Amino acid sequence: MSVLSEEIVFEAGEEAPFGAKKVGERVYIRNFEVSDAEEFAALMVKNRAFWGQYETTRDDDEYTVEYQRRNLEKMRAEWVKDQGYFFGVFLKENDQLIGDIGIHMIMRGPFQSAFVGYSLDEEHNGKGYTTEALKLLVEFGFEDLNLHRLQAGTAPENPASSRVLVKAGFEQEGTERKNLFINGKWQDHIQHSILNDNWKG
Repeated sequence: MSVLSEEIVFEAGEEAPFGAKKVGERVYIRNFEVSDAEEFAALMVKNRAFWGQYETTRDDDEYTVEYQRRNLEKMRAEWVKDQGYFFGVFLKENDQLIGDIGIHMIMRGPFQSAFVGYSLDEEHNGKGYTTEALKLLVEFGFEDLNLHRLQAGTAPENPASSRVLVKAGFEQEGTERKNLFINGKWQDHIQHSILNDNWKG
């Protein structure tokens, strides 16, 4: 079997360097640090009902600072193992954390693909920040991680998220039926993807 020339290969015991920052016109994305735990927990509490419409159910302790400290430490561990890359979304004008975005479920070998996910503070929705942050994330996935394909799913009841993906260059592929259990029931998701070959950085 041939090996992809641009595949990132980790030898036993080898770790990926931790940390990255991508800067856009109005926002930047930066790897989470444990010191972000208090601000991130507060953002989650603020958006609990808004984000909860389209997410799997969270336990109450996930909204505490202590839990988020452990969670951000876990994110760092996943980063250096090439398992997941998670960023905060920050406003350039004042460094305020307004969301999170990341690449996860990374499949190397012949796949070279991963999923992306994102959430933005309800107060800052509709201003194009998510699209800008997603374009920065795609750049990171294709240029820094050498991935071939990125994909994301959105709920049919959340057309705004589909519009974000399309504006960032993703194409709609179809509907995956009842693939995620949210709010007590199995729900469909519209699948989108973008290929490195078709990406225009």
